[in-house]
Amino acid sequence: MQDHHGKSNQPSKFSGGKKPFPKQDEPTLVTSKIVFTKPLNPDLFNGVARQVAETIAENRNTNKPSQIRKFYDELCLWETKVNQDPQKSEACFAEYLPFILMLNAKVAYAHGRKPMLVDANFVKLIGHCLQQVEKPETLRICKIFFEAFLGFYKELRPSDK
Repeated sequence: MQDHHGKSNQPSKFSGGKKPFPKQDEPTLVTSKIVFTKPLNPDLFNGVARQVAETIAENRNTNKPSQIRKFYDELCLWETKVNQDPQKSEACFAEYLPFILMLNAKVAYAHGRKPMLVDANFVKLIGHCLQQVEKPETLRICKIFFEAFLGFYKELRPSDK
């Protein structure tokens, strides 16, 4: 069974009933406080974003700030395109949503690469955030949350070294 984001918890029919690839790492990130519906948690862009940054920063072998920044930049690009004309934002959102959700595929690719560029916690974060993007307003909140997370992340990992 798949959701509208294409995620499945069923084994592939081509894998003999087994999942085709073993997990390289298991996520430990707690996403239950990352909620983009109103009323917003007053701590969403502060304590919640900081805790997410701390969890993502635990893995020093992946999740380089420059890599994370690329995903943030793309999210900003789509949010700007959707909201540049408030009169047309709903129509633009519907048109661009498939491309916004394609960020999941790009993050999955970065996770599957050798060397791995992002870990399972970052994959979980992006998947959880994008799953809540259902209209222009939640896209804007998603972008602001990512901005707050990235600010705290850069404090914890100031460079790629």
